[in-house]
Amino acid sequence: MSPRTPSRPLGTVTRGTTNPNRLRRMDRWIAAVHGAALRRADDPVAVDLGYGAAPWTAVELLTRLRDTAPRARVVGIEIDPARVTAAKPYEREGLTFRHGGFELPLAVPPVLIRAANVLRQYDEEQVADVWERLCGRLAPGGLLVEGTCDEIGRRHVWVALGPRGPRTVTFATRLGSLHTPSDLAERLPKALIHRNVPGEPVHAFLRDFDRAWAAAAPYASYGARQRWIRTARTLTADWPVVDGPARWRQGELTVTWGALAPRA
Repeated sequence: MSPRTPSRPLGTVTRGTTNPNRLRRMDRWIAAVHGAALRRADDPVAVDLGYGAAPWTAVELLTRLRDTAPRARVVGIEIDPARVTAAKPYEREGLTFRHGGFELPLAVPPVLIRAANVLRQYDEEQVADVWERLCGRLAPGGLLVEGTCDEIGRRHVWVALGPRGPRTVTFATRLGSLHTPSDLAERLPKALIHRNVPGEPVHAFLRDFDRAWAAAAPYASYGARQRWIRTARTLTADWPVVDGPARWRQGELTVTWGALAPRA
């Protein structure tokens, strides 16, 4: 039986900008922190929501997830029917494409929903409703990853959410291209990007991030990775950083959502 869905997909068409390897940092993180849940699932379905004008990100997501969860399958969902038609030739075992939006036209709840660069064009006031709708479609123990990156994936910030709502915020970058951590501010997800102003937690965090980065300047002689690791260690004194050196070495840093959530 097919799922009951609205007569029209929910959402609006995005610009569709996409490039190969654009979401590699997000995919790498997903495989590391959610791979076990995908392996345990009876039907490990992952959704690439709003994959854009070309299907590269969905193709890559399947490859990367199967490195850690061999039974994983990916469904690319796009609200523009022409993009779905264009993606159909790329279907293979474990990879399909469907026309749809935030309603997610699936017969089974997904274990993973990845929505990258989708909510950027929406109003901030719309984000909570979209999050709630998508989280309500997750399987028990499922994960929604929603965020924004630049065109070639050098800088990326995403929020991870479970069926009960947001959990963490992850900052990820190609360290060799980083001047200061606050460079990542332009890639904050929609729920946070307009909150990078004095008095808001995310503004205070980025301020402290920059200060810790400056204080770690002597470590730059050992490379940008060592400087980032030292910066992360400094931040743990005042902020609830939830990952450790294994992820820091990848140019990542994750903090709890509650520490950065917008003030009411």
